[in-house]
Amino acid sequence: QVQLVESGGGLVQAGGSLRLSCAASGSSFSIRVMGWYRQAPGKQREPVATFTTVGSINYLDSVKGRFTISRDNAKNTVYLQMNSLKPEDTAVYYCFAVDSKSYWGQGTQVTVSS
Repeated sequence: QVQLVESGGGLVQAGGSLRLSCAASGSSFSIRVMGWYRQAPGKQREPVATFTTVGSINYLDSVKGRFTISRDNAKNTVYLQMNSLKPEDTAVYYCFAVDSKSYWGQGTQVTVSS
């Protein structure tokens, strides 16, 4: 079993930056994939940035060049650095992890004002 705890959301003006953190605990050694999704009001949840099983990184096209995913294996923590934020980035951001099952964090709200 894996537990995910997110932090770092908030309210920021357009053009600003935020860094999200996701700390994994429990059977975190078994995690194969980890990353971030987001869900805006009235929209489907979409993948934002993901570490794949082969070590590569996938980004949503609309965040490429602005968002950076990174990880600290010693702390079992994944980060999402978000720069040049836009109002359309407003959403609840969810950390997720996969071993033999999928796990989700509780979500953290990111609001970008224009």
